[in-house]
Amino acid sequence: MSWTQDLTMGMKFAVGGGREGWTRTLLTAVGVGLGVALLLVTTAIPGALAARDARKDNRNDFGAAMVDKRGNDTLLLGMSDTTYRGKDVRGRLMKPEGPQAPVPAGIPAAPKAGEMLASPALKALLGSSDGKLLRERIPYRIAGTIGDAGLTGPHELAYYAGSDRLDLSDGGTVRRINAFSDVPPQPAMDPVLSLLVVIIFVVLLMPVGVFIAAAVRFGSDSRDRRLAALRLIGTDSRMTRRIAAGESFAGSLFGLFLGAVFFLVARSFAGDIDVAGINLFPADLNPGIGLAVLVAASVPASAVGVTLLTLRGVVIEPLGVVRTSVPRRRRVWWRVLLPVAGLALLLPMTGTGRTHGNFNNAQVISGTVLLLIGVTALLPWLVEAVVNRLSGGPTSWQLAIRRLQLTSGNAARLVNGIAVAVAGAIALQMLFAGVDSDYSKETGADLTRAQLVVTNDDSGTRITDALRRTPGVTKALPVSRASVSATKSAGDISEVLSGDCTALREIATLPSCRDGDTFVTTGGWDANLPKIAKPGRHLFLSSSFGGQARHQVPWTLPAGTRSVSLRTDPAGSSGGGGVLITPGALPPAKDLSMLRTVYVTVDPAATDATELVRNTVARYNPMIETVALHEAREDSRFTGVRKGLYMGAAAVLLLIGASLLVSVLEQLRDRRRLLAALAAFGTRRSTMSWSVLWQTAVPVALGLVLAAAVGLGLGTVLLRMVGHTVTVDWSAVTALTGIGAGVVVLVTAISMPPLWRLMRPEGLRTE
Repeated sequence: MSWTQDLTMGMKFAVGGGREGWTRTLLTAVGVGLGVALLLVTTAIPGALAARDARKDNRNDFGAAMVDKRGNDTLLLGMSDTTYRGKDVRGRLMKPEGPQAPVPAGIPAAPKAGEMLASPALKALLGSSDGKLLRERIPYRIAGTIGDAGLTGPHELAYYAGSDRLDLSDGGTVRRINAFSDVPPQPAMDPVLSLLVVIIFVVLLMPVGVFIAAAVRFGSDSRDRRLAALRLIGTDSRMTRRIAAGESFAGSLFGLFLGAVFFLVARSFAGDIDVAGINLFPADLNPGIGLAVLVAASVPASAVGVTLLTLRGVVIEPLGVVRTSVPRRRRVWWRVLLPVAGLALLLPMTGTGRTHGNFNNAQVISGTVLLLIGVTALLPWLVEAVVNRLSGGPTSWQLAIRRLQLTSGNAARLVNGIAVAVAGAIALQMLFAGVDSDYSKETGADLTRAQLVVTNDDSGTRITDALRRTPGVTKALPVSRASVSATKSAGDISEVLSGDCTALREIATLPSCRDGDTFVTTGGWDANLPKIAKPGRHLFLSSSFGGQARHQVPWTLPAGTRSVSLRTDPAGSSGGGGVLITPGALPPAKDLSMLRTVYVTVDPAATDATELVRNTVARYNPMIETVALHEAREDSRFTGVRKGLYMGAAAVLLLIGASLLVSVLEQLRDRRRLLAALAAFGTRRSTMSWSVLWQTAVPVALGLVLAAAVGLGLGTVLLRMVGHTVTVDWSAVTALTGIGAGVVVLVTAISMPPLWRLMRPEGLRTE
């Protein structure tokens, strides 16, 4: 018979082999389907994030087409972004200046003054009790919703509001544009981030491949017994193996179908999932025809290849006799070659860092894959070598060890996926921890002195007084800024900072201070200050910080001005320094507009104090941004890569649990007669339960030890590649191995009820 005929016969056995054949095919299909679904999701994530970024670019107004003159196609646009209980709210105020004014994606037209178009998520929040404070901050009437084309995701909080009060004199928060989506070119991703992305994909996809390879071998023991009957009617060993491959081929085809179904079901819930602040529309998850065809072709081919490979060491004889062809110990030499080859590919890139161009992606992928495959190759040998030396102990332990001695390969196959996932996770954690300092910088902000900063052009005290009256605010210190020069003509300028003595002490060390005093700072980076700020000199104050001065006010720096040392302000900025003026020393000019920064301190015990501060500022001007101070700031691209890892890791963890559960149930089903016979001879239920637990715990423990070793090795090499010192966070390593062990314990606990059911006398029945 030909290959095609043998495979076809095997497929017929898979679908027409009675309950036994159907059960095995179904288990294989479910296992393969889970892996295929995750493959489709994983391959769809880059495209989904690209679609998300494309929508973001289509509505972009940072660096949009700005124009100076008003026209029929111009629009005044104001930024009114805010934050509500840790969630960003994107806000834009719009005032069309002509009938052809541009409209951002997602809305049909600009809203009327006093109205807004809100995202569905924002509309729902404003209508709930949780959004009461935000409703006070965004008081516009909701006239419609923003379409999907104008949102990055279904959970985004965003709105466009109409306003008839926008004016270019409001400063940089209002701009005149005639088009959206003028996206400035993005800088290329640096080599270290590119390496992170490559490693993430390898680490996330490797466990999937391992699980699919294990799934096509479900029910192998009962399948071998059925194949013995074929030998009885005259098939040779090669034909028998091809028929077995046909059964696996059929299971993988059903698995492809189930995988597509699982993927579509999972995609329908994509809009309800939010991972690290990223959420996607279901339509975004589209793996593309090319990748889908690749998955559809590779999975059945892998099923046939794995089956033929595993049956090489099995002799299938007539009359149902199946035994291992050569009962010899597993050889270790070729298994060690895999991780050694992986290291040989990665080590030449040691010290490349980010200053010698990009890493060779093919070399990185090949080396990492070989190292992780080394886990799957070494684990069966390790399990066999250890369990063959174990003996004695309680009955449950002896039952478990004897079973492992007979089928150590099956036990290792059960744990391979978890071991690979943990090894990859440890390596990734080491790499992330090592390069974190490159992308996360200390801001220098002192949160004991202020938690919020409000910057506005109010030269009076209205907003400061309103902030001081806000519930939960314990202190609000305003510092006003203007420029100072020695001449009326454009030339060298420095900065003037005005505030009461308490406020000025936040930016300089003052030996003594009273209203009417003036100071000149030392220790700043402003080289013009010593040339301009000479006591007794006539100067000119201006509201402009560059270009031609406007609203210049003459002023003389008092002769008794003292020098003081500059101090880092609450926001972490030491600045260039300047002339410090208390209110009593300011000239009485009314046309000097100064930029005012208010440092706000809130009571940590006050509920929603930060939100109340933002509400106060919004009542004064919704375009004034209230900035929350943080001790550290992380690079947005690094944050995006980390969030993508969280999304993929969550999906892989779900696959690990689901596939492991299917594997355990398949092994229990295959041993149901043995379990029922032991129960019939009087074996206690607790003994059997502990036996199953030990059968899982021993290979898991060995697998996690091996995974930790390989993961630490891979992480060390990766850190050397990016030019960083090797450091190991043992608490993180322990946590990752603990998560892997916890998944196994949870799956084992879930499998206990089926185990008890299989121990009933009905399990002795056979067909």
